[in-house]
Amino acid sequence: MSEKQKKPQKLKARLPRGFVDREAADIRAVNEMTAKIREVYERYGFDPVETPLFEYTDALGKFLPDSDRPNEGVFSLQDDDEQWMSLRYDLTAPLARHVAENFNEIQLPYRTYRAGYVFRNEKPGPGRFRQFMQFDADTVGAAGVQADAEMCMMMADTMEALGIKRGDYVIRVNNRKVLDGVLEAIGLGGDDKAGARLTVLRAIDKLDKFGPEGVKLLLGPGRKDESGDFTKGAGLSEEQIEKVLFFVGIQDYAASAGDLAKLVEGTSKGGEGVDELNQIGHLVTSAGYGPERIKIDPSVVRGLEYYTGPVFEAELQFAVTNEKGEKVVFGSVGGGGRYDGLVSRFMGQPVPATGFSIGVSRLMTALKNLGKLGQDDVVAPVLVTVMDGDVESMGRYQRFTQDLRNAGIRAEMYQGNWKKFGNQLKYADRRNAPVAIIQGGDERAEGVVQIKDLIEGKRLSGEIEDNTSWREARVAQVSVPEAELVAKVREILEAQAEDRARAG
Repeated sequence: MSEKQKKPQKLKARLPRGFVDREAADIRAVNEMTAKIREVYERYGFDPVETPLFEYTDALGKFLPDSDRPNEGVFSLQDDDEQWMSLRYDLTAPLARHVAENFNEIQLPYRTYRAGYVFRNEKPGPGRFRQFMQFDADTVGAAGVQADAEMCMMMADTMEALGIKRGDYVIRVNNRKVLDGVLEAIGLGGDDKAGARLTVLRAIDKLDKFGPEGVKLLLGPGRKDESGDFTKGAGLSEEQIEKVLFFVGIQDYAASAGDLAKLVEGTSKGGEGVDELNQIGHLVTSAGYGPERIKIDPSVVRGLEYYTGPVFEAELQFAVTNEKGEKVVFGSVGGGGRYDGLVSRFMGQPVPATGFSIGVSRLMTALKNLGKLGQDDVVAPVLVTVMDGDVESMGRYQRFTQDLRNAGIRAEMYQGNWKKFGNQLKYADRRNAPVAIIQGGDERAEGVVQIKDLIEGKRLSGEIEDNTSWREARVAQVSVPEAELVAKVREILEAQAEDRARAG
């Protein structure tokens, strides 16, 4: 074997499928957004809590896609004591575990929020990632629907705090008890009808996508799509379909509440659900939240099976262009509901809970569409250039840099090959540095520094291509005593900020 063949293969740098590296602008946008959300949650009296990324798989339990195959749907591994652990699938199941484990120390109602990454071991696709951030708020230990009403109001306030104006969002509210009551009223109650109920729920969930006619087909014989693929229907009769469509088609809840109460009369939970929706409607209206902000809407299903009462969804109503170039409503950016059975699994006693979750990445996309993020762009660092490489000069450049930083100004001293001054200018340009500090031997002898406003310089003289013209033009360049360096830089940065504000 030749020496060439023995040479080890260079390691290939590759990102795992379904994951992304996040760049500075995105990280700052998320920080800006989560700070605004956190402020609203704190104002409502919620406190932060943080659970680890891993949980024992059995703690995530039946809420996994398939608990018999621990790697299906979630990322799992075996601990050194052979216990299965999984990366969390959402933020709700870990909270339930935390509350149950610390139940005797926790003050109920326990009102808490948390933001963090969750992981899905699913096939990635356009806009679908295996790691994404959620921001949740939950109230554990409050059985009354005022806790659910407050969640809806907090969601509405959060949308507005993020700059989404009224009319561009709505919080839609339904109740699983009413939905279960309607299904029971049409003969789909009982454990033996669980499969049929799920088919009906999936059909209702397609209302936005296929409209009433499409849902009617899915509730009945089935539906063929444009590509010829056939989806088997729930096989309901005309009368059953009519009752389901009446329920999900309610637009004016106040006018239809009486008919709905009649439809679910005699069912185990339906009447209770209607009462709860009426109470939520009364509470939010009394607090000044009209139907243009919080609307009772029976078409809201929410897919997760652990909801037991009110369910809600935050929907953005402005149009965006999708991948096919079509104008579509942006849609849901978060939702939640009451999940009274989740903590109880660990406790052997009922523990009421309600909460909601915001999809951070999806909401960030929406805010970018509205031009509501990144308005306060971070200014790049001031660049202290290096004209001489001797120890004394370098010490001076470092002191200038530190003086700027100590005054709260972003600054960096050039750390590449200082001998090619043109490289420093290119670097400043690529970094979009607002100001450059220059001190050669002549300036040092006089105890002054040259301060160049790079933004103004670029505007006045176009692209300056070489070092000589850059230094000789003295465009937007001033000379100040070393002691006035910080004050002058601050003055230039403030003027640039005013220009940006005017241009914006």
